[in-house]
Amino acid sequence: MTLQEATAVLDAIDTKRSKGRRSLGGGKLGDIVLKAIAGLVMLYIFLPIFVIVAFSFNHPAGKFNYTWQGFTLDNWAHPFKYPALTKAMQMSLSVAALSTLIAVVLGTLLAIALVRQRFRGNKAVETFLVLPLTAPEVVMGASLLTLFLDLGWATGFGTILIAHVAFEISFIAMTVRARVRGFDWTLEDASMDLGASPARTFFKVTLPLIVPGIVAAAMLSFALSLDDFIITYFVSGSTVTYPLFVNAAVKAAVPPQINVIATAILVVSLVLLGAGTLYRRKKLDA
Repeated sequence: MTLQEATAVLDAIDTKRSKGRRSLGGGKLGDIVLKAIAGLVMLYIFLPIFVIVAFSFNHPAGKFNYTWQGFTLDNWAHPFKYPALTKAMQMSLSVAALSTLIAVVLGTLLAIALVRQRFRGNKAVETFLVLPLTAPEVVMGASLLTLFLDLGWATGFGTILIAHVAFEISFIAMTVRARVRGFDWTLEDASMDLGASPARTFFKVTLPLIVPGIVAAAMLSFALSLDDFIITYFVSGSTVTYPLFVNAAVKAAVPPQINVIATAILVVSLVLLGAGTLYRRKKLDA
């Protein structure tokens, strides 16, 4: 077979493949169907968020903010109208901030150790690292409560903090490890060859390059802590966080300020996400 004949055969095969693709998913009808399905999926995902935002501007007739009565800005003018709700939100923010800080340090060091070092039991540690991600939260919450009671610890802020750190470390370690796996370790060798100490090499070379992964893991960890209900419910004692307050409020009263605070958290998250995206684009353009 000559080169021209081989080229002709390959062109014929490519033409058949392209026709097959067009017959399977091409055409205006196929595009419309795909777009409609994608739109329905996005609507299914974001509809509860739209309801939360919309009902933050609702003026309920009674104690429960369940039916639309009319538009008002009074809820946003007085977001901290209920001291118990404000205190619960402050408690959730405190737990999320402290647990994220602790888990980021421990999880980052664990991720670097798992990728860089090879030691006996490495695979076992990786396996156990996945268990908090796969175990049902009900089981984990009940197990932590049993542990705290056996140790004679009073449940409260401290036990909530320990519980949140326990499941956040896995999320952070897995996220940071994915970033560290692509790290060029010869950069550390070059830094130390030029006279830098191991500590200086870590803070000047290694850490800046893995910061994007650490920031992403920290944001995920903070959101998970702020949102957690099941594990917190088991180990909270008399301490009330924002999810616990909302769960209790459903039985007595649901003020629109709950929606206001939830919307504010959503807006702040979107702003941080947008700022991070712009920062990464500027770094890539530079």
